[in-house]
Amino acid sequence: MRSFVYRNNTVEPFFAGWDVCFSGYDDISFVDPTTDNYIWFYQIPFKFEREKLIEEIVAWEDKLDLLLTQIPSYKNLIVISLVDLAPFRLTESDWSVYNVIERYNRHIQELSGTYPNVKVLDFSDFTSRYSSEQLVDWRFYFISQMGLNPKLVPAFSGWLREKMRGVKLQRKKCLVLDLDNTLWGGVLGEDGIQGIQIGGDYPGKAFLCFQEGLVELTKKGIILAICSKNNEQDVLEAWEKNPFIKLTREYISAYRINWQNKADNIRELSQELNIGLDSFVFVDDNPGERELVRQMLPMVEVPDFPRQPYMLPTFLVSLNDSYFKVYSVTDEDEKKVEQYRANANRVREQSKFSDFNEYLRSLDMELKITSLDEFNVSRIAQMTQKTNQFNLTTHRYTEPDLRKFASEGWLIYCLSVKDKFGDNGITGAILLKPQNGAYEIDTLLLSCRILGKGIEHAFLSVILNILNQKGIQEVKAFYMPTEKNAQVAFFYDKAGFSLDAQDSLGNKSYLFSIKEKRIIESYYKIKE
Repeated sequence: MRSFVYRNNTVEPFFAGWDVCFSGYDDISFVDPTTDNYIWFYQIPFKFEREKLIEEIVAWEDKLDLLLTQIPSYKNLIVISLVDLAPFRLTESDWSVYNVIERYNRHIQELSGTYPNVKVLDFSDFTSRYSSEQLVDWRFYFISQMGLNPKLVPAFSGWLREKMRGVKLQRKKCLVLDLDNTLWGGVLGEDGIQGIQIGGDYPGKAFLCFQEGLVELTKKGIILAICSKNNEQDVLEAWEKNPFIKLTREYISAYRINWQNKADNIRELSQELNIGLDSFVFVDDNPGERELVRQMLPMVEVPDFPRQPYMLPTFLVSLNDSYFKVYSVTDEDEKKVEQYRANANRVREQSKFSDFNEYLRSLDMELKITSLDEFNVSRIAQMTQKTNQFNLTTHRYTEPDLRKFASEGWLIYCLSVKDKFGDNGITGAILLKPQNGAYEIDTLLLSCRILGKGIEHAFLSVILNILNQKGIQEVKAFYMPTEKNAQVAFFYDKAGFSLDAQDSLGNKSYLFSIKEKRIIESYYKIKE
């Protein structure tokens, strides 16, 4: 991804290895039309003349506002906040520079709230890790006009790449947790429900703090699962009877509490939750268990567990920053735990029926198809970034990309699904690109948690009927194979599309002639 950086001093070394171009110092006269996004990285110069410094910072607000009117609304503008790397005050009561910096940072936050393509990164999140002496090397400042110490290049580059991943909504989905000496101190089977250390004095209060933080992760859409060598009934009883346990069963989407090896248990959790193993992070205090999972499941992330309970808050922050933090979350993210639990209820319900169609009819499914708008654009972009298994082309798009496509005449729809067990929210999307009086399906994807009920075929049929109503007679579609989407290799064949071409890599193109309205099973209630 190509970036264009607006700056007021020397920052080139900090973007080594990036596909990036730079403005002149304090120059916004050129807006590169070929770049994928823009980065605003201004830094506060050191000046004894405080009034001139204040005037300079105030002027940056106007420049930033002007630049925002020049760049396309479908491209992100990443704004890095201001931090005074070398603060100086003539008197203790002089807060003038501090106040103008605060005003500037509030201003960019307000821009972010007004313009969806403006993303603000908190520079203090990086600078707070270092002392003033580490942040500035005065030799380079005066010789090369470099505000930030070049010794921090690797650290800054890693920090910014991590933040950019968050902007692109890329994160892990599921955190798998051990129990004994991980979520509480002690061993449940030996110490009993009342004897485990949770709450109260140290170390119990450290484990309690850790659990409270994990609960907050579930509220932002992170799925929690348990993988523990224990007697299941003992754990269920502890969840019910120990009043200090915060991370109770209601926050857990799935669990394996038994004496099998944990690698096999995690494989089973992956199948039950219908999530790829590369979306998992495994946390266990036992280094032997961690090494087993690393060896047998190399696609699972396995961080080292802290040696002492008092390090748990820092560990949780690191977990969040490394694997789960994104720029923002959607309403659907916040409902994830509830949705995965409802899915488990559906699996149990299915076992009661011998006739699959009767089971589907019993679900009272409602499929709602909605065009792209400001309420769903973030979720649709997120799904293109994260969905791998049922994704015919695996094209990755951002919110600005989707807005650009809509302005160019693309048809973009999302699918919401609910049934008697709960609301899955927005779990499908299709992007149709206009092509010589017809359309081609650029992207068709569905979340794994709604598969297995024929919804994918009903969704496609609704879209084809919409095109039929618009007078469209032909649709082109594509399948592009990846390591994870083999299950949809013949989806279009089963949907009645004709194979048009196939290359040696397995890429396939299809054609479909829309001649009549497609029939959709009556047990799908369709809302457009």
